[in-house]
Amino acid sequence: MKKYRVLLVEDDTDLGNVLKQYLEFDVFTVYHCRNGKEGLAAIKSNEYDICIFDIMIPDIDGFGLAKQLKTTAPATPFLFLTAKNLKEDRIKGLSLGSDDYVTKPFEPDELALRIKNILSRSGKMEKEIYSLASFEFDFNSLAITHKSRTDIMTIKEAQLLKMLIEKIDSVVNRSEILIKLWGKDDYFLGRSLDVFISRLRKYLSDDPSVSIETIRGKGFILKIKNKDVL
Repeated sequence: MKKYRVLLVEDDTDLGNVLKQYLEFDVFTVYHCRNGKEGLAAIKSNEYDICIFDIMIPDIDGFGLAKQLKTTAPATPFLFLTAKNLKEDRIKGLSLGSDDYVTKPFEPDELALRIKNILSRSGKMEKEIYSLASFEFDFNSLAITHKSRTDIMTIKEAQLLKMLIEKIDSVVNRSEILIKLWGKDDYFLGRSLDVFISRLRKYLSDDPSVSIETIRGKGFILKIKNKDVL
């Protein structure tokens, strides 16, 4: 699975670590810098698929880093994080060519979705769209659509559904899922997995031809009656 390189410049160490850990559960490799000086060095020394700049950071602010990025790697998309919701900042960010602008606080799922949308629009990320009976599942945008209704999943929900689709009609082992999505296999995470399976069943409940069966002592199997996955 391809990993997309993300430069994250965020001086809040706790937030930066949370975002790094969360995004790396998905399809990203995150390089975290804690100030503008580190960010500038990273821009000059490496290439990235996308950059994320907190605006209010020490040494060189996010706007300054964006200007440098436009000089060094003008084709690289970027977005801003900020604790302020000022019209002037949004206008300035857009004038610099920002692809998005995220105001704190936000959920990591939201940031991941925005990153994927930017990468898809820029042609850097291949679309992963699955036809699942009467559903359309867009893994990149975390969207599952049935007729006129669209639900946005969490990253782990989407990853779990993708695992089941890729092994349709075969048992996917509980331990395999836990290690791949959570990093380890233990009792409490196993209970969380059961909750996630319940959520997937709810998403898929509009079409009775689609089912996720529990194979006791082993794992789960996705089945579709007389239909295919494309």
